[in-house]
Amino acid sequence: MMMSDLLSNVLPEWPAWAVSLLFTMTAALSFTLLTIYFYTPDDETETAEEKKLLKSTHKTHETLHGEFDTFRRSYLSVYLVIMLADWMQGTHMYTLYLSYDVNISALFLTGFLSGAIFAPFLGSLVDKFGRKRSCIVYCILEILINWLEHYNSFEILLLGRVLGGISTNLLFSAFESWMATEHRKRGFPEEWMARTYSECSIGNGATAILAGILAQVLEDSFGHIGPFQGAIALTVLALVLVLRWEENYGEADEGAHESSSLYKQFTDGWKIVASDSKVLRIGLIQALSEGGIYTFVFMWVPTLLSMNPEGGVPTGCVFSALMMAITIGGIVFQPLEHFVATKITTKDKASELSAVFAYIMASLSMSVPALCLCCSSADVCFEKILASFIVIEFCVGLSSPIAGMLRSKYVPVRYQGAIMNIFRLPLNMVVVSGTHATDVLDHYKVYGIISGLFLVAAALQATLAMGSQAEKKQVKKD
Repeated sequence: MMMSDLLSNVLPEWPAWAVSLLFTMTAALSFTLLTIYFYTPDDETETAEEKKLLKSTHKTHETLHGEFDTFRRSYLSVYLVIMLADWMQGTHMYTLYLSYDVNISALFLTGFLSGAIFAPFLGSLVDKFGRKRSCIVYCILEILINWLEHYNSFEILLLGRVLGGISTNLLFSAFESWMATEHRKRGFPEEWMARTYSECSIGNGATAILAGILAQVLEDSFGHIGPFQGAIALTVLALVLVLRWEENYGEADEGAHESSSLYKQFTDGWKIVASDSKVLRIGLIQALSEGGIYTFVFMWVPTLLSMNPEGGVPTGCVFSALMMAITIGGIVFQPLEHFVATKITTKDKASELSAVFAYIMASLSMSVPALCLCCSSADVCFEKILASFIVIEFCVGLSSPIAGMLRSKYVPVRYQGAIMNIFRLPLNMVVVSGTHATDVLDHYKVYGIISGLFLVAAALQATLAMGSQAEKKQVKKD
């Protein structure tokens, strides 16, 4: 009784189910961290690739790991600051536009359409003019965009959404392209990249939780625009950190980018996507899975609100629980890959098979609200649907580093920026279609579509997982 009274005094006036959810996810995250602490694949053990590398460079095991840790921290420090800024303004954009009394749907749709229009061209610019420069351009654009959010003018906000479509493409191509190319440029073993991707996924979930708290504090202090002002400050910090990076391009030879035309970068990127079925499938899988995730993001709040649970829906509490699920997924990634590689299949196909597992799980989780909302009453469905939302966010945290590993494996380094932006063209088309579906279809039908998207992604991924060793696609480094 005393513990119950203490918790009621400390915690906000949330309904019992929300408090229970938050404590359950906190316990799950703590248990996962504890388990991983005692069971983590030993990446300090010298592999055959590392031994060969040490022999050719005359470096010690400790020196090579020290250099990698320095490089990894340099990238993660920028990535986490950028994602914190992105989460801060993203979680409060709807609220800000609502206070401005503008056409919110038109603004969001403009952002997605801008992303779709500019995606095919931006990647070639990233590869041609440099990944570091592209990251700097992203930071400048984000500072400008968040400044434009200060004005209650539909035209100015519309301009911000057009620029936002461009910056989003840069966010999900320039930074990863720089990291993957720099990783290989410095001669680190390929399998070490998994650690960077895993920590990005873990950090993404953690920064989302932190962003929700910071954004709320800033909103309480400075109004609806507060989180955007905080995002400007964080992006300035990221810009300063990016300036310390070395430049790299979509060409392996020093200075080769100067003789390679922008048109050639653009056309070669499209030719690879059209001629290499594996690269094409990677792009389609990304479009289907991320499109399903974006559509879910639009759906979860109105779905829970429509079920009218006892005590209402504290969205901040539920959001934190969902972000904990993402963090757990990122933590589980490396042990799962190790288990699959040693117990089920070969190391070469571990990422492919892990991805199939993640997408099938995501598809099954979205079939729960599709069936429940169609055939059962709200009071019976609520807990099942809430659990399914936790599962799909776990799948997001798990599949994100897997997808990164697969892109680094199949997409040629030389055209990585171009091809990753080409992938965003079908992705934005799926997102626009999904956003429209949320306005015209019943909720259970939308969840059925999301489930189908993940199922098709799993099927396409299975074709890569079942490929023979002879068909294995090596990353082009020329």
